[in-house]
Amino acid sequence: MASKELSELEEIFEHIKNKKNFLLSGGAGSGKTFSLVAVINKIMSTFPNAKIACITYTNAAADEIKNRLSYNNIRISTIHDFLWDIISPFQKELKETLIEGINESESAFKNIHVDTPYSNEFADGIKYTEHLSIDKGNISHDEVIVLACKMFAKYIKLCNIVNCQYDFILVDEYQDTSPYVVNILLDSLSKTDKKSIIGFFGDSMQAIYDDGVGDINEYIQKGFVMEVKKEQNRRNPQSVIDLSNILRLDELKQAPSDDEKAPNMENGKVKQGNVKFLYGKIESIDDLKQRTYFNEWDFTNPEETKELRLTHNLIANTAGFSKLMEIYDKDPLLKLKSNFIAYIKKNSIDVDDSHTFDYVMKSIDWRYSGNAKIKEHRNKKYIDVFLEDTNNSRLYDIVKDKPFGDVRKIYFDKDCLIADKKEDNENKSSLSKRDKLIRHLFKIQNIITLYENKQYNDFLRKTSFRITNASDKKVIQEKIKCLIDMKSNTIQEIIEYANESNLCIKDDNINNFIASNFYLYSRVANVPYSEFISLYNYLEGYTPFSTQHKIKGEQYKNVLIILDNGEWSKYNFEYLLNPNHPKCNQNVLERTQKLFYVCCTRAMENLVVFCAAPTPEMINTAQIWFGKENCIPLCT
Repeated sequence: MASKELSELEEIFEHIKNKKNFLLSGGAGSGKTFSLVAVINKIMSTFPNAKIACITYTNAAADEIKNRLSYNNIRISTIHDFLWDIISPFQKELKETLIEGINESESAFKNIHVDTPYSNEFADGIKYTEHLSIDKGNISHDEVIVLACKMFAKYIKLCNIVNCQYDFILVDEYQDTSPYVVNILLDSLSKTDKKSIIGFFGDSMQAIYDDGVGDINEYIQKGFVMEVKKEQNRRNPQSVIDLSNILRLDELKQAPSDDEKAPNMENGKVKQGNVKFLYGKIESIDDLKQRTYFNEWDFTNPEETKELRLTHNLIANTAGFSKLMEIYDKDPLLKLKSNFIAYIKKNSIDVDDSHTFDYVMKSIDWRYSGNAKIKEHRNKKYIDVFLEDTNNSRLYDIVKDKPFGDVRKIYFDKDCLIADKKEDNENKSSLSKRDKLIRHLFKIQNIITLYENKQYNDFLRKTSFRITNASDKKVIQEKIKCLIDMKSNTIQEIIEYANESNLCIKDDNINNFIASNFYLYSRVANVPYSEFISLYNYLEGYTPFSTQHKIKGEQYKNVLIILDNGEWSKYNFEYLLNPNHPKCNQNVLERTQKLFYVCCTRAMENLVVFCAAPTPEMINTAQIWFGKENCIPLCT
């Protein structure tokens, strides 16, 4: 263990001896998980009977920590599982608190939309499931967090239970943790005589998710949490460390590790690495990649090289799943329906849900107003303008004879397509927002991938096909090869063949989904399966493309960041490089700075940032950050 690492550990233990809560703040690449494990090992050697809870944001993080430890008296789990296991036995209190919360004038349950006052006996109890269905007593991720916070604030016995059950509660990647969780740990639990010591590990500069607490500075300033700074950097070359120190918004400044075995060390010295800021008009991103600055880069190797853009939409066309993205993200019928419902609500118009969608849409005199942007449509009925488009008319035909009440319930968005998975699909708390159709297609493609990678034992375990005799081996081989050759077939044909061949049967989940999501399935069914393969490869990390959010926690030899300054409400790269811009919004600026920091610090050797049309002020800032010699204009 390096001397600095030792001093950080000793500093933490001084706080532990004084029964103080603590925070280990470490920048990107500092080895915070290594420190977390070191703290646990030190606790166990110093206090052999200590009971520890270690809570993380994802199952993947929990598994990583579990693999590094081998103690029986440590609870390692996700935050949601940790809280649910504590509150779930108290069903009476759960029901009362849930009802009270729903009926509050400003309910914290943002996803629950019911008429108030709301009442429900919840005869089958409150259950934590994948999807929210409040009338059935089913709550999901967001509700668990809010409900737990309310219960800990209301019932002191819960605080006593936790404080008696655990001597230490350690929180990994604390900046991504909900403010509700921090409230439980630092406010509610502090109200009992016996108190657990709370330890946080993370980096406020990597707080890039809106629902995370971001920082706990108010508790540090009050002396309720003692901060320990971890200043070493084990990942990045010196050039990236220098850049990241400029980008940080706090006083933490990193330096290379004194561990000669650290990834960023070579022959006893820190690697220098390369940083470049390229700008100017180019024909395409492919044209950019042909420049000499990328001669040594392998864009076909996603484990070595990543191209980062702000959104999935900007990647979809290049990565080959634009049709699926268009369906999930830009469905014109959903937009029409949403606008119509807003109109009838605003004007207090009652409609009969049993009437057909076509009847309702054409019976309401809903017209365009005199908005200057839509002069050509002024005073026309919305539905008439909508049906002028051939594609819109085709989509309308799918639902026009369905009850309006059924169409009213249709909802999907791009999260149903591309939301990140949470590693362990057997665990209810880890399920992503991907819909059941996409998950079923993932099952099919996982089976194909296992076979193609010659992981035959895993393939046989995952497939629905059962081998009972020698001849079955030849049958399954023929069937899987046939399925692999059907890449150009439609998604519906793939699903049906996989079912008929028993390679991946249609279970209740997918059958019920298709039946209750007729409109979405009718749109996706005819998309070539090759599009889904492209989506699968992208989401599984088999392509060099990624969004700037998705790579948090990752590291690559080469990183290319594309600064696309589209109409994003939450991010603005012009503000980033020109904070004196007259329209600069400080919240947007800070959010963009943190995102940019996370992106830059993924690079282990080479970092290139490209901006197509920077202003002189932006170029000036880039020259300060990257060095004049590293800011290079490009010519087409």
